[in-house]
Amino acid sequence: MSSVRFDDDEKPIIATSNEEKQNVGFTDVGKASVKAEYLKAAPLEKGTVVQVLLDVSASSTTVGRAALDLVVVLDVSGSMGDDGKLDRLKNAMKFVIQKLSPMDRLSIVTFNNTATKQSGLLAMSDTGKDTQARTINNLVHGGGTNIKAGLETGLKIIASRQFSVGRTGNIIVMSDGQQNDGDAREVTVPSSVPVYTLSFGKGTDHDLMRAITKNNGTFNAIPDNGDVTAVFSQLLAGLLTVVVRSLQLILSKPRTLDNELDSITKVEPGDYKVEPKDGPYTSTVTVVLDELFSGEVRKVIVDLSLLEGQTPDEYLADILEIAVSYPDSNDVRQTFRGQVLQVTRRDGAPTSPLPRPLQLEVARRQHADSISKARSLADADNLDGAREKLMEAQNALEDIVDQANPMVGMLKKELQHLMDFMESKELYQAEGRPYALASESSHASQRFTARGDVEGVRLFATPRMDTYLEQAKEYTKDPTKPLPTAEEDTKQEVKANPTAAIAAPIAFYIQSAIQALQAIEKIITATAKA
Repeated sequence: MSSVRFDDDEKPIIATSNEEKQNVGFTDVGKASVKAEYLKAAPLEKGTVVQVLLDVSASSTTVGRAALDLVVVLDVSGSMGDDGKLDRLKNAMKFVIQKLSPMDRLSIVTFNNTATKQSGLLAMSDTGKDTQARTINNLVHGGGTNIKAGLETGLKIIASRQFSVGRTGNIIVMSDGQQNDGDAREVTVPSSVPVYTLSFGKGTDHDLMRAITKNNGTFNAIPDNGDVTAVFSQLLAGLLTVVVRSLQLILSKPRTLDNELDSITKVEPGDYKVEPKDGPYTSTVTVVLDELFSGEVRKVIVDLSLLEGQTPDEYLADILEIAVSYPDSNDVRQTFRGQVLQVTRRDGAPTSPLPRPLQLEVARRQHADSISKARSLADADNLDGAREKLMEAQNALEDIVDQANPMVGMLKKELQHLMDFMESKELYQAEGRPYALASESSHASQRFTARGDVEGVRLFATPRMDTYLEQAKEYTKDPTKPLPTAEEDTKQEVKANPTAAIAAPIAFYIQSAIQALQAIEKIITATAKA
């Protein structure tokens, strides 16, 4: 392996279409925005806690999306010859190759007893696509399963890139077996490189495949007879719509005279990192959210402890300043100051219930915790206890006020599927356990995962994922039918919504203008009172 070059990535092809060209400036603004849900009134007592739900959302447009550097690490061990698995994998990879645009690059790594770098990162021109399609066609199965070697090779390819500005580096690892050489858990995966895994069939080491996704990737389960192309389509739909890279949510004390924040006592972003790690925070805290796909939302729950009120009279107080930060298309990090949250301080406790979106997010997190606990019980052969835990979760969902919300229905369906898979130990091990692990991965990352059936539970799915699922179905019926590239998909989206690309920047500047006017009004009011 020491003689293998890893810095041989092909020079990227610069996007020329308006849909994929990355323009620095106006369109870099507003790629991520924040919406806050919380009670707008708070009593005067010191230590009053205000709980806030922050919805951090990516722009709905894919115009100017980040170019993709994708390394696929594929298991070609002997077991991949069973039940036509390798043939189904080849069809899925041909779907992937056709969907990529010229500005994207693809590298193929295979592993059995050892890892083989089949190709470096090749630009997906017609020539590059033909080369990679031939590589896939020539794959044969045989040998053991050294996932560690495959993962290490993929990471070296990403780390050794000569061209990385404005690009995302991602790895997909697919395996159908138990590792029998090395331990992939020992591999250090940088936080900047998401690793997505596809656990193909009941013979896979699902725990291992889940473990190597901990740095912002997802675990996806495919049954032995599952639709491999459909699962690849969902991953690709996300990776080809990255509109925000290295996203950070910055929370701090308002820089105003009306600031009444004592401390940020709790920050709960799911699987995402918080810096500094431990609170309470009396100055600034940063939530590292990394990549966001077009249309994705990350929900962060924050608890704020307030200072004692200044006066018994009702008044407005500033309690939190919000900003987002991410690199522009030239990899220069930009910070965009957002809103300052306010509450009305008055004597007496608030009588209104928590906002429904906040209630639902708290319920979703409790639901995810119940799934994890049920899996632990089932792993200990306590299927009765596991089903009881899931029934408790079902009853809790009935208490949610917003029953009409589509998410409630999906959560109920998720629990029912798990209940069905826990009818026997054999069924649980074959399908229930990977389903539960994929559910846990999805809830922790707030991102879609394949739980064995990509159509059953569509939690966190984006519009492009829905589109690619339909395309994958058609492709499976007739693989000879040409597929639109990601560039052509974006053109269709622009045609359907021509103003999407400018809506987010305009909204940002309008919000900034409103805040400036509010600040001027405060100054005028304070001067008049003086």
